[in-house]
Amino acid sequence: MAQKVLVQLVDDLTGVASDDISTVLFGLDGANYEIDLTEENAEQLRTALADYVGAARRTGGRIKRGSRPANGSAANGEAGQVREWAQENGFELSARGRIPGHVLEAYKEAQSAEKAPKRRTRKKS
Repeated sequence: MAQKVLVQLVDDLTGVASDDISTVLFGLDGANYEIDLTEENAEQLRTALADYVGAARRTGGRIKRGSRPANGSAANGEAGQVREWAQENGFELSARGRIPGHVLEAYKEAQSAEKAPKRRTRKKS
């Protein structure tokens, strides 16, 4: 017996199925929310909140800015070196995917320790 599964995207506000549904994320009073809306309803929500967002202070979250890696991430060519170093130093990592922040920090500390000039100690007479 064959089955055909049909996924239908529905606007959470109106209950209407549509092809132009997107998920909108927002927060209020310390709680984060997400809602699936048509482009029209998403724009209405953004318009309704625009004055409040414009007068508010940003406290976190992400800003869409292209595809550059975040400050704590490994540069494109560096990921392989980080994975190799991590394996040699007892960290378990998958062959692909994001490198955890604590591994990146340990790698960067090890690299800076290697580059730091060695101090000479004097012998006391």
